Amino acid sequence: MRSLRFAAAALTLLASTAFASPGVPQPGVDYIPLTQAQPTQAVGKQVEVIEFFMYHCPVCNALEPMLDDWVKKEGGRIRLRRIHIPFRGPLDAEAHLFLTLEALGKPDDTHTQIFKLVHGQHVNLHEDGPILDWMAKNGKTIGVDPVKFQEAWNSFGVQTRLRQLGKIVAAYQVESAPTLVIDGRYLTSPGTLAQHMEVPREQLFEATLEVADKLVTRAAQGK
Repeated sequence: MRSLRFAAAALTLLASTAFASPGVPQPGVDYIPLTQAQPTQAVGKQVEVIEFFMYHCPVCNALEPMLDDWVKKEGGRIRLRRIHIPFRGPLDAEAHLFLTLEALGKPDDTHTQIFKLVHGQHVNLHEDGPILDWMAKNGKTIGVDPVKFQEAWNSFGVQTRLRQLGKIVAAYQVESAPTLVIDGRYLTSPGTLAQHMEVPREQLFEATLEVADKLVTRAAQGK
């Protein structure tokens, strides 16, 4: 998998000669058209939005409340999916955790709580052992049955999907966290816009979501 550049680092970049215009997004500036469109899981006229993220990413954690609000405003016209970037390769423990929770039907229920564990309580989720120990002792506090978690963690399906994540990230041309992919065709992120905007982080997040909103509208009009 290609090396990732982080949005956290990108936020410090100076503006280039091109200028971001979130209200009228420009390719190569506000968003990147994917070289090859990817299949989506949207239903009917819904537009799929994928958030590529990592639990330990401070920018992902900071964006999360605004992203949640944006998703609520978008309502039924989008279908949100999340994919955890396997930062440490095919055995990435955090990605393994997310896939396990997803297999249990718990990713949305536990998403905010996991971020709080990592960034608020500084729980170590970088290795398998600490994750399994924590879930065995505390899983029920976040609504996860420890026995079922262990079974899903070791399941063939989860193990297979974990090994496939690197190829998925590469196919979507994701190079930073967080990144949003709209309709399997358009990629935008705080890191993308930061190359052409010098604004406080919150405004950069707002600009990213405005670009995403415009791209959702464009995709919806084509359905």
